[in-house]
Amino acid sequence: MADTQQVDTEQDGAKAGGRADRWAERRVTRMAGRIESFAKAHGGAEAQVAYLGERGARIVLVGEDGAWGDLVARTHESARQAVERSGVTVHENFDGEFAAKVTTGRYEWSRMAGIQVGGPSNT
Repeated sequence: MADTQQVDTEQDGAKAGGRADRWAERRVTRMAGRIESFAKAHGGAEAQVAYLGERGARIVLVGEDGAWGDLVARTHESARQAVERSGVTVHENFDGEFAAKVTTGRYEWSRMAGIQVGGPSNT
């Protein structure tokens, strides 16, 4: 009969979970830094976090100058943490006055129309 070995799964799980937690923390810190950079470059910023299903969450950023951008996080919780850590205002929905702050230029309009009616290609 083969010898069996008892493994302390709680201790092994803590080691594996610790590494995963450290990586998750690094991702949140890096994302918060990118949000802060965006806010600094655009005179401040506001954000909205939206679920993307299994893919995670999307952080939509709108600068005080009307510029906009987005980031994708692996989880909704990590997106929330990054936004809170960066210190920007968070909106529950992307509508009303918040959505009205977004300014679009000729490029965005040509891209939106181009995808549907044969305008510039995506490449």
